[in-house]
Amino acid sequence: MAQTTQSQSSSMLLALAAMSCREGAPKLTAEEHGTHMATLTGWQFNNDRIEKTFSFANYYETMAFVNALAWISHREDHHPDLAVHYNRCAVAYSTHSAGGVTINDVICAAKAERLYA
Repeated sequence: MAQTTQSQSSSMLLALAAMSCREGAPKLTAEEHGTHMATLTGWQFNNDRIEKTFSFANYYETMAFVNALAWISHREDHHPDLAVHYNRCAVAYSTHSAGGVTINDVICAAKAERLYA
């Protein structure tokens, strides 16, 4: 049973990562938010944003992730707040115009997960 849930979560993550951001996306409902947070392993909801810290072996790997994420963010026209350190990068998404988390934030978080994998 747990393996089926993990498989469903992986499938949902892949589906989200394949989507593109939409202009004017509304803030997620509580139900939508709960569903998506269950898919985004390790992400936390804090102060109307979702956030996660990714760990790396060294500065080079951290910067490679940051640069690839910057390219994805530019392509999606949806940009995270980043805190970059020697061996980690904290990533936070929120849609300021919507006043919280939208599907665009979830899509970009899923893309970050796929990048890290």
